Amino acid sequence: MTENAWLRWPSREALGRVGVSRPRRMLAWGTRTVVLGVLLGGVFTGGRVHGWGVAGAAALVAAAAALAWAFFRTTLAHRLRPSLLLICLLLAVAVGAQAAGFRVPALVVWCGCGVAALERLPLAAALPVTSVALASYATVNNDMWLTTAATTGGLALAGYVLRLDAEARGQAERLLAQERAARAAEAESAALAERARIAREIHDVLAHSLSAQLVHLEAARLLIERDADREQILERVVAARGMARDGLSETRQALSALRGELTPLEDYLDSLVGLDHGAEVTVTGERRSLPAEASQAVRRVAQEALTNARKHAPGARVQVRLDYGEHQVTLAVRDSGGTPGELTGAGGGYGLLGMRERAELLGGSLEAGPQEGGFAVTLKVPV
Repeated sequence: MTENAWLRWPSREALGRVGVSRPRRMLAWGTRTVVLGVLLGGVFTGGRVHGWGVAGAAALVAAAAALAWAFFRTTLAHRLRPSLLLICLLLAVAVGAQAAGFRVPALVVWCGCGVAALERLPLAAALPVTSVALASYATVNNDMWLTTAATTGGLALAGYVLRLDAEARGQAERLLAQERAARAAEAESAALAERARIAREIHDVLAHSLSAQLVHLEAARLLIERDADREQILERVVAARGMARDGLSETRQALSALRGELTPLEDYLDSLVGLDHGAEVTVTGERRSLPAEASQAVRRVAQEALTNARKHAPGARVQVRLDYGEHQVTLAVRDSGGTPGELTGAGGGYGLLGMRERAELLGGSLEAGPQEGGFAVTLKVPV
């Protein structure tokens, strides 16, 4: 046994009442009641106490009970010196009771001190106290030596077993507390992740929609300042209104996604390319439902890639390919190239960086770059 084991206190969880079942608490209180009854019976039976002796004996029993209660409190607080002082006072009370002729109460106190010391004190302090208490019991007890030895050994074993049981209960309580803390941390982490997801969806939708609206509104303002043709100005305003309408629709889709009310991914891609006669969608593999985060990643990347294709290569043919693999889903958006549009320098929403960040958050990857005269974006997300 290591030095730490000799000097280590039983944990506060082991010494306290937390985790103790109701039947065990009732058994403990029943045992204390029996011990108190034995003390009172041993003091007040036999006709040896009369007059003021009754008051003195009652005070002695009350003092023993108070010392025992204080011992339990100081050991719970892991205060070694007060605990040793209190148990020594209890041993002195037993000696006084033996000297006054109350042998049974003295034996009960010695036995209780021996068991309680082993159960509640560090072993380095408990063994001397238990040895003194049980040696006193063995000296005064008038049973056969074999019976006395068996009783003494049984009391020491009972004290150590109670200590092991209390430490096991305390360990279980600590593990339960750690599990509760882990669950609380997991719930907090899930809440933070959900907040981040909501923030990401809001950013992706609003930043994409509002930036496009700003481009058209800024162009309308410049046209007004230059006294441009009314039709040109109206065209820009109508385009901004269309962007606002699309943004509202995308916001509703994002809210539906946050509620778990996603439309099938294939239908979304079909609706996304529906207004573009130069785009087509191809789906391969076994179609199945995807996790919400993976589905949203595919939707956002498809949306951004198509928007960039219309902006940077208007009129180009765009191929959208969705492949359901066994362990991942792959989205490939490729355009055939074309003449740069007038919105080429206007910025691209959250752009390639945002798409790549979204993919990496899910453990996937995103590749984007020129390919066969056009531009290709390939997203791979594990599912």
